[in-house]
Amino acid sequence: MATITAAMVKELRESTGAGMMDCKAALTENNGDMQEAQDWLRKKGLSKAAKKAGRVAAEGLIGALTSGTKGVLVEVNSETDFVARNEQFQGLVKMIAQVALHNGADVEKIKAAKVGDVTVETAISDAIATIGENMTLRRAASLEVSKGVVSSYVHNAVVEGAGKIGVIVALESAGKADELAVLGRQLAMHVAAAKPLALDPAGAGLDPETVKREKDVLADKYRQQGKPENVIEKIVDSGLKTYYKEVCLLDQAFIHDSGKSVAQAVKEAEGKVGGPIKIAGFVNYALGEGIEKQESDFAAEVAAASGKK
Repeated sequence: MATITAAMVKELRESTGAGMMDCKAALTENNGDMQEAQDWLRKKGLSKAAKKAGRVAAEGLIGALTSGTKGVLVEVNSETDFVARNEQFQGLVKMIAQVALHNGADVEKIKAAKVGDVTVETAISDAIATIGENMTLRRAASLEVSKGVVSSYVHNAVVEGAGKIGVIVALESAGKADELAVLGRQLAMHVAAAKPLALDPAGAGLDPETVKREKDVLADKYRQQGKPENVIEKIVDSGLKTYYKEVCLLDQAFIHDSGKSVAQAVKEAEGKVGGPIKIAGFVNYALGEGIEKQESDFAAEVAAASGKK
């Protein structure tokens, strides 16, 4: 049996564009023979999948899955919105979310995890070969609490648990799980609508540079009006409180009752739940955010595909 080295796997990956795990399997199956391994990948449709890998995949689905005290979000991208309505693709997203729930949110570990006889990475490659579009597992996130619930909400769902926007919210509490789940879903809906950047002003989601810039803009504005520095400091502090109400979850007006902040709504819910409630964290994924989409001339593509000028 030939020894399969990292250099051999790298060479095969570069020549075929197939996934690392698939390249290793191909070399192992073919006793290290590079040509045979390439043919093996082609027969399985994996090289065909690799040819599509350069195309921008900015559509697809966000998958959300929770189980008691754990919850995950995954984003699986495709090239077109049509694929999001494909049952095979929907099943792939749900399967990946299930793997993430049990294996954690590390994308490479998810891709390397086995589902039946194949890895998730191979399952994605098989779907690419079958459906005919580039697909990628772009990112994943998980939340877990020792006691309480993790709730989810999917906006614009095309199938249960998968859509264009996905949110998970973790609530830490020893109170009633059913009441916590109701509150958790309401909070997840709030996050989807209000798009907070952090839990509170000290939250990790707030970029210190952004806060500093906000302070500088406010201070300069009132300096130009001739306000004294001690007055400016008070005005800036007041202005920051307004900013925090816009971007911090606990300070935002609750979408289900705008007369209360989220913090007040959570505090009031403690009576129903039967104990203190702490929002332990939240994650909000919007499909394709941050991906630079390519503009294309669909009519020209169709004409080119049919051989017309």
